[in-house]
Amino acid sequence: MTGPDFDWNDLRSFLAVVRAGRLTVAAVQLGVDHSTLSRRITSLEGALQVRLFDRLPTGYVLTEAGLNLVGEAERIEAVALRISSDLMEAKAQMSGPVRVATPEGFGSYVLARHLDKMAERHPGFTLELIADPSVVSLARRQADIAVTMERPEAGPLRAQKLTDYEYGLYGTDDAIAAHGAAGEHDLDAIRLIGYIPDLLPTSSHDYLSEVGRVRQADLQMSNIITQLSATLSGYGLCILPCFMASRHAVLRRILPRQVRFIRSYWLVTHVDARAPARTRAMVAFLQNIVRANRTLFLPSETN
Repeated sequence: MTGPDFDWNDLRSFLAVVRAGRLTVAAVQLGVDHSTLSRRITSLEGALQVRLFDRLPTGYVLTEAGLNLVGEAERIEAVALRISSDLMEAKAQMSGPVRVATPEGFGSYVLARHLDKMAERHPGFTLELIADPSVVSLARRQADIAVTMERPEAGPLRAQKLTDYEYGLYGTDDAIAAHGAAGEHDLDAIRLIGYIPDLLPTSSHDYLSEVGRVRQADLQMSNIITQLSATLSGYGLCILPCFMASRHAVLRRILPRQVRFIRSYWLVTHVDARAPARTRAMVAFLQNIVRANRTLFLPSETN
């Protein structure tokens, strides 16, 4: 046996008439005409098979059955308002700005290439991308999320490894040919592109001290994107993240066993996120990107 079949919105109409006392006043409050409101009350009475109001010249007066319904209707109204409020709050948490700071290479060659998917999945997000995590402080809440090249050791921060990634030695065919056939290269003779020693992003970026004898790069630059551009121009060879170099067909890797470095990206958030729902969604999105592109980050392990 099923209960009475009625429109839940008719209860809202019922309560409006109860509170206003007059059909015409309640209709104005609900933004409908009085004939529509009258039909809703009649529909509710028909569904419940009971008369809820006595229609008097002075207004609508509740019957005993109507009086009994008021309390139940108000409880249903309270539940409906709470559900609506919760849903609106959840929607609000998934709309608004999300500030993400990443290294220039990761931001340009990974995150920026998947922003269309982010927009499709979370159209309410306004992304604010910073191409250098060192210029903001998560501890001071200057960003919501940071991708860093070293794990932070202090502060009210939560860190988890995002991915390991691989570096190799790359150059154009012309630049490689200028220094001998593949496999016969003398690292001391190769024209190298690299970092300015006192402007290394981290101490782990001092790759040249780990290959052969310690030497300086012939062309020194402070950021990886400019190093990549110089490599593409054919100036010389450069130690580059594989996920960046592999995007350029004109670059070829040499000495993969002799010149191979593994570094890590860390995903960092404040322990007390300002916008937890948006932050969690963005963290999950970054993790999914990395998981789906593992071969780009670690080609030697997946070939």
